[in-house]
Amino acid sequence: MSKATVSAAKPAAGTYNYDDIDHSEPTGHGNSPAAWTTVFVMLAGGLVMSIAFIIANTPIFIAGGVVMVIGLLIGFGMRKAGYGVGGSKLKNSGH
Repeated sequence: MSKATVSAAKPAAGTYNYDDIDHSEPTGHGNSPAAWTTVFVMLAGGLVMSIAFIIANTPIFIAGGVVMVIGLLIGFGMRKAGYGVGGSKLKNSGH
């Protein structure tokens, strides 16, 4: 093995551009009804799967996996319906 040290090139002070991604726009982090619904449904599916694993019940484990897939589909459908980040149903009405 070589004993040479490897160091990455550091950007100029104050630029903080470590990659080629534009960080100037906020990502939103999924704060939307679609994201929250997806997370809660998938957490419920994960809980069912965890309990099924503990009691060694394969059909219930599979049912929990199905609930998790349903959670993904619900989130996708809600996003397409306008309840995702920046969706048409979430525009601020000024209240």
